[in-house]
Amino acid sequence: MGMCLPCLSGAEDDVVTPDPETRRRQLADAAEKRQKEITYRGIKNPEALERKKKKQEETEKQTMNTVPSEGGGLKWQVG
Repeated sequence: MGMCLPCLSGAEDDVVTPDPETRRRQLADAAEKRQKEITYRGIKNPEALERKKKKQEETEKQTMNTVPSEGGGLKWQVG
C-alpha cells in the first residue's frame, strides 16, 4: 500500500492545463451547448422553431402597436 511507482515519476510533466481564460471560455461554451441541447430536446429543426418564434413576436408587437388605445373593442352592459 502507498507504493510510488517509478514509471509515474514524470507523469505530471505530461499534463497540459490551459490558461484560466481559455478554460473559462471552454466551460462557457460547454454550458451553452448543454443548455441548447436541453432546450431543443426532441425538436428536429431548432432553427426553424427560432424563426417561427421571432416571427410570432414581431406579429404580436405589430398588433399591439396598431390596436387603438382609446377603449375600442367590446362594451359591457349590465342590466
